Amino acid sequence: MPLPTVLMTDVIRSAEQGNAHGGAYLIDLESGTFEKVLDWNRVEIDWEGRGMGRGLRGIVFRQDEIWIAASDELFVFDRAFNILRSYKCPALHHCHEISKDDAGRIWLTSTSFDSLLRFDPQTERFDAGRFVAPVSRTVNGKQVSMLAARSFDPNDANALPPKQDRLHINQVWWTPDGVLFSGLRFKAVCSLEEEQGAIRPVAVVPEMTHNCQPHEGRMIYNSTGDDAVVIAGIRGKVIRRMPIPKPDPNAVEHAGLPGDFARVGFARGLCVDEPSGTVIAGHSPGTVTAFDLAGGRVIRSVGVSRDVRNAPHGLAVWPFSRAD
Repeated sequence: MPLPTVLMTDVIRSAEQGNAHGGAYLIDLESGTFEKVLDWNRVEIDWEGRGMGRGLRGIVFRQDEIWIAASDELFVFDRAFNILRSYKCPALHHCHEISKDDAGRIWLTSTSFDSLLRFDPQTERFDAGRFVAPVSRTVNGKQVSMLAARSFDPNDANALPPKQDRLHINQVWWTPDGVLFSGLRFKAVCSLEEEQGAIRPVAVVPEMTHNCQPHEGRMIYNSTGDDAVVIAGIRGKVIRRMPIPKPDPNAVEHAGLPGDFARVGFARGLCVDEPSGTVIAGHSPGTVTAFDLAGGRVIRSVGVSRDVRNAPHGLAVWPFSRAD
């Protein structure tokens, strides 16, 4: 089977006001070609910090529409990447990934608020918010730290949780058994029950991960701290580690930036293409790489930029025909 076309969004870390600070690309991994379909340059964003308001984030496809999250706004595009509409709410800030449930509702991470939000396209409103925080509970006579969720109205600016980013929740993945989420600062993938809000751990993962998602009873994730894509069992045992391929340092632009702002090999953005048997990962500078799921070898890498500030963010297999 041929390799797929993927849609990649990116954040240009440390970009300055007046310059493009992100965009989106259609990347044909079979031919090695790409097209920049969005050049994102909006001035009404938060320019502080490394990524903050810059760029475009998570991606889902709903019917004929492309839904892409920015830091604090959810955009809807047609196939030509014209903006059809967009939605904001006070509880959405520093969004990372998004996911679609079986009713077509969109789940979003609100990283600054340590929360998960749900958006209902039928009512065109954010209809649920879950604030996640560590709590201490007594279990068998011992004090145990665990995560718990509290419901809140994401549209009520006076009822928002604290804007602390304690957990750095960066991934949400809807399943029929619960809403899975993970982040940089806790060593687990957890499941949130939609109605009751109960949280239970479902897999062990290291800190400094992005894009944790289930696959055939295992977890696949970007081990961003180790510059690798990892397939692991739910108890954390690594089954396959696929190192991110690094470019020649002489071919990288702006490589003198501090490593916490932008560095070569920073791995973020991940999707699985079952027909071709590949897992596809994004990494800086502006590159996607297809790995063979069965053996872990690199099949193809395609770069859209040599600037180390170009950090891939969202990544999804393009579901429409190649002619679209």
